[in-house]
Amino acid sequence: MTSGETGHHDDAAISRKVRRLETLLEERGVLSGGALDEAIDAFLSGASPAHGARVVARAWTDPGYRARLLADGTAAVRELGFMDGPEGSYQRLRVVENTESVHNVIVCTLCSCYPLRLLGPSPSWYKSEAYRSRVVREPRAVLAEFGLDLPTATEITVWDSSAETRYLVLPRRPSGTDGLDEEALARLVTRNAMIGTAAL
Repeated sequence: MTSGETGHHDDAAISRKVRRLETLLEERGVLSGGALDEAIDAFLSGASPAHGARVVARAWTDPGYRARLLADGTAAVRELGFMDGPEGSYQRLRVVENTESVHNVIVCTLCSCYPLRLLGPSPSWYKSEAYRSRVVREPRAVLAEFGLDLPTATEITVWDSSAETRYLVLPRRPSGTDGLDEEALARLVTRNAMIGTAAL
């Protein structure tokens, strides 16, 4: 089953436009290549899976926050300061929750849209054509290749990210963690679990 919103974007076309814009800015003296690299580095310095892990741990320990996160991911994540900045003004974050009977996994079938601020730079396999095409057609087989063998009764829902909407998986809280505080719980959360290609 595939859900989500498919945006009209072409990764190669976007890349060409970005390169052209960079060239024009440099040729006209508006921005140097070094300054652009510094701006990109500064943006990426605020991108980390530790941010997503904090969101997940808060949802596990605070039922009110969990409800707000599932109702409006953008607003709930902004409460923790992770949707500030320009991307927070045009991207919508939807958080989907894994349960005993449903497992969620995210993909971007057209390019590699991804909640960068919460998960850090996307892994190479997420951007690969093999993952982008196969996880939609045969999600159970792809997840098994990641080492995640789900019971046959578990429903797998695939969410297709777009330029406007990004997804984050809220993994199931591991058993035996009742005594852990939020900080300790955050250390258990992995990037792949928030994409849906792993469980905790």
